[in-house]
Amino acid sequence: MSTAADDLSRDPTPDPAEDNAYFPSPYSLSQYTSPKTDFDGVQHKGAYTQGKWKVLMIAAAERYVLVENGKMFSTGNHPVEMLLPAHHLMEAGFDIDVATVGGYPAKLELWALPQEDEAVLATYEALKPKLKQPKDLSDVVADDLGEGSPYIAVFIPGGHGAVVGLPTSEAVTGTLDWALANDKFVITLCHGPASLLAAASGKEESPFKGYSVCVFPDSLDEGPNLEIGYLPGPLPWLVAGLLKEQGLNVLNDDMTGKTHQDRKLLTGDSPLASNSLGLLAADVLVRAVREAD
Repeated sequence: MSTAADDLSRDPTPDPAEDNAYFPSPYSLSQYTSPKTDFDGVQHKGAYTQGKWKVLMIAAAERYVLVENGKMFSTGNHPVEMLLPAHHLMEAGFDIDVATVGGYPAKLELWALPQEDEAVLATYEALKPKLKQPKDLSDVVADDLGEGSPYIAVFIPGGHGAVVGLPTSEAVTGTLDWALANDKFVITLCHGPASLLAAASGKEESPFKGYSVCVFPDSLDEGPNLEIGYLPGPLPWLVAGLLKEQGLNVLNDDMTGKTHQDRKLLTGDSPLASNSLGLLAADVLVRAVREAD
């Protein structure tokens, strides 16, 4: 006997805003989204009160990924991967600034927004003005990453939108160079680690060579995500594969919610890691500011 989900279409849903563009299929959304996350509270509410240190979020400003068959995937930042880690950081007391390449509004995959999750929805409302009118990342690099910068960490959410623009952005390169040179934290998950590719720009090798990371598994983007209609066609390149080519050690080949910290790089494998990564990031940042006092 078939279930209600089994009866849903596996054909990607047309996005009427753009020619030959598609949202994930109804069936794939039934498998990959839910009305609530696994959030069950924060561990460091109000722990940081000084207000000196903030987190810089680099959000994707691109909606469409052109896939190999000429179709476009209508994507952006995954809302759970963005908002749940942000919720933990904000509840701990860290303000978040949002920046995008070019200063264009951040794009979200609102079809993945958990409509019954109060923590995620509240954080979305709190950040919405900054998502609509973010800083231009180039201006942040020029004006806010010098001596006395207020940022303790850089946070790069996932979502397939992260594969467009961020891996080749000079501003992302500059931000990562600054973070590494100044011993700052870098937090990213799922497809967000595509941004780490930018660190190798203009260098003989990636400064992240030898780091261990969690990232969305290529095997899903090559197989099931096509079979169930999450993607409208094969991606032009795969994140984990290119990270491995740059000498990074990818720890996972499946999607289980795994997180990992290597030095000051914190990563997670998928939307399933959003809550755990938020808990880890808040814990690490609170500990860092306490040790610095």
